[in-house]
Amino acid sequence: MVFGAVQQLPLQGSFLGRLRHFIDIIDPSTLFVSEKRLKECIKLLDDYKYGSLPSGVSDLQLWEAQKIKQAIIHPDTGEKIFMPFRMSGYVPFGTPIWLNQSHNACVNYANRNATKPTPTSKFLQGYVGAVTSAVSIAVGLNVLIQKANKLSPATRMIIQRLVPFPAVASANICNVGLMRHNELSEGIDVLDNSGNVVGSSKIAARHAIMETAFTRVVLPMPIFVLPPIIMSYLERLQFLQSSRRLLLPIHSLVCLVTFGLSLPVAISLFPQMSKVEVSRLEPEIAMATDCKVVTYNKGL
Repeated sequence: MVFGAVQQLPLQGSFLGRLRHFIDIIDPSTLFVSEKRLKECIKLLDDYKYGSLPSGVSDLQLWEAQKIKQAIIHPDTGEKIFMPFRMSGYVPFGTPIWLNQSHNACVNYANRNATKPTPTSKFLQGYVGAVTSAVSIAVGLNVLIQKANKLSPATRMIIQRLVPFPAVASANICNVGLMRHNELSEGIDVLDNSGNVVGSSKIAARHAIMETAFTRVVLPMPIFVLPPIIMSYLERLQFLQSSRRLLLPIHSLVCLVTFGLSLPVAISLFPQMSKVEVSRLEPEIAMATDCKVVTYNKGL
């Protein structure tokens, strides 16, 4: 089967298809692709598109070129995404406390729907609001856990185990909403079956942000569930019982791997190019097309 035929398969029509796709796209090796290599990949794909592909180019080379382009180039603007703010840089560039939320804010902005320009002032307002709200929630969490020391052991255990997840999830939701709030006021482009823009929809923007925010709720789930389970088994191993100093680095490695796996799972919940029935959108969009369903870039 040739690349052209494979390319048309609905790989992102199922969760497993999207998972395979995003595991490929967030490959950290794409962070080190040179400008020359990127241009070569784009030219190769353009040659294929216009039927001028040189002889001897394999399907594997085309797939690799497509992977590199999708990992680096924004689908709406056609411009490069700054390296730390690509999805492939989400785990390597993750940092604690406000730096982490600053990075999250920039990742949310860089991977948004960019069919409408965002003024610098809007970006700065969203950034300040996103980081402030997220850090406030984190600080509030720490205060709550500290006060939990005055409670009974059973109550303290419940708070320490249950509060972190909703706090992190709430911070992530605030971050997405505030960094992409411009889409709610300006709307985002929706496309017909031929890829033509049929209008700008605030309703589609709301769907896009809600879907993205939900992925940020799912993203931290494995971190709060899997490491404790995995470490409970690893700590029983003889070499760890005799070398307790290895517990911290191994625990850190387990958390890093878990977070790395949770990212493609979370962003695979919804297709990046989502579909919505025209009847659910603004009346002017329904009047502008004969299509029953239109698509839009949800963002990541």
